[in-house]
Amino acid sequence: MRAGAAAALTALLAVSCGAGSAATPTPVPTPSGPHVVMPSGAIYEVELARTPEEHARGLMFRESLRDRAGMIFLFSQEPALPHHFWMKNTMIPLDMIWMDANGRVAFISANTPPCKADPCPMYGPDTPFPIVLEIAAGMAEKEGVTVGSEIRVRVPEATPRG
Repeated sequence: MRAGAAAALTALLAVSCGAGSAATPTPVPTPSGPHVVMPSGAIYEVELARTPEEHARGLMFRESLRDRAGMIFLFSQEPALPHHFWMKNTMIPLDMIWMDANGRVAFISANTPPCKADPCPMYGPDTPFPIVLEIAAGMAEKEGVTVGSEIRVRVPEATPRG
């Protein structure tokens, strides 16, 4: 009886673990809304910041950020001015990534801490770039984002409004 029970348990485990079957992986759907594809292949759903008001608010007052989520800032290229960011009223540390129009990473401010008191420091390059991505601190390194790597930006109607 014990041998029969052991054999039944072994067979049950083999079936539940997929042994002996050609299980196909479940495809991960690509979001239809705004998203970015990281160098690692991970897909992040992003909120858009296109207007000056959206740029100013950014991720302020957020107490958390979902896994594989962030905000993408789209700037018009005229006038060609640098886009510096600060962390005032931002509750969570962020990775901020500046990119050219093709998604090539030009500058990273990693593990950028929230600002606790004025004056808040400014972050970013002194060269203008039309795209900035904000994601949870530490994720840029985890996803293989380095200066020179490419992030594929997928934004329906990606024209900046401000």
